[in-house]
Amino acid sequence: MAEYDFDAVVVGAGAVGLACGYALAQRGLSVVVLEQEAAIGQGVSSRNSEVVHGGLYYPTGSLRARLCVVGRRQLYAFLETHHVDFDRCGKLVVAADAAGAAQLERIYDQAMVNGVEGMQRLTRAEALALEPELACEAALLSAESGVFDSHGYMLALRGEIEAAGGAVALSTPFEAAEPLAEGGFAVRTGGADPAELTCRYLVTAPGLSAQGVAAHVAGFPAETIPAGHYGKGMYFRLVGKAPFARLVYPPPIPGALGTHYRRDLGGQGIFGPNLSYVDHPDYTVDPDAAGEFYGYIRKFWPGLPDGALVPDYAGIRPKIHGPGEPQPDFRIDGPEAHGIRGLVALFGIESPGLTSSLALGDEVAGRLGL
Repeated sequence: MAEYDFDAVVVGAGAVGLACGYALAQRGLSVVVLEQEAAIGQGVSSRNSEVVHGGLYYPTGSLRARLCVVGRRQLYAFLETHHVDFDRCGKLVVAADAAGAAQLERIYDQAMVNGVEGMQRLTRAEALALEPELACEAALLSAESGVFDSHGYMLALRGEIEAAGGAVALSTPFEAAEPLAEGGFAVRTGGADPAELTCRYLVTAPGLSAQGVAAHVAGFPAETIPAGHYGKGMYFRLVGKAPFARLVYPPPIPGALGTHYRRDLGGQGIFGPNLSYVDHPDYTVDPDAAGEFYGYIRKFWPGLPDGALVPDYAGIRPKIHGPGEPQPDFRIDGPEAHGIRGLVALFGIESPGLTSSLALGDEVAGRLGL
């Protein structure tokens, strides 16, 4: 039987890559997680809404629906056990008019199909009793939605990997991998201290770099690699007192859940993200976009004062659909897709990937037969 340096190599130390490493380590494998940056979670995982999603919207039978609900339950339990800060504050999905109210009914029905707990239909009066500054005709309450400390979560995952004898190798970019004749892979890393190591299993979960990493695995069929797109979302922070205790979301827009409100764990109000497609990762926040935000937010919070929004941060989502195209499911490609034994490649893991991360890790382990 072949001897390997590690049982498994995971590419990418964001939330999903770390969760994959954790799932494999929990199954008794020796694991190393490769990260090109000097710290964990520097990409998609550090520039998002830090929302724990209930699992309301996603199509029946999809990976997104199943893994969000299962992953959300796992996530709260993990956060409690590891003393990571969170607030299960609940979420209101609000409708501004009769058409929006009809859309809420469809969302409620989908949430029931998806097995989401704690859902309630609210009249306008019931919604305003919870959040008096809200403007809406009707609302849904998702009691299981919340916010959490995503960086604290990733640190806890890293700690679990290392406690199991694994490693997270920072400033260690993945360069290439080649399947070995006897099974497993030779993996080449770059950076200041280039190396080659061998492993039985390879998992690629590098977020925005998913297509490039897959293309550097020898024998990975190019035609199976989905086209990648950068979906940029900007956030604005509210100056002054946060108006709502709960998350507030309008009904979703094509390709995203829409610009929403959250009160972060520090008690400040944040609005975002919007969605635009860009040619390359660009994390600038255009102050002129505030005008668009004011108009959108005042549909559900007419009391938003002039001058109260300040630019905060931007994130990039690793989309595998372009503008105007339907949003596809998560892509978790095993040997049935690319023909390479022992390899699982993840593509398009955007929202609700953070909420789903522990379930994604278990799914990857299952795809490897573990």
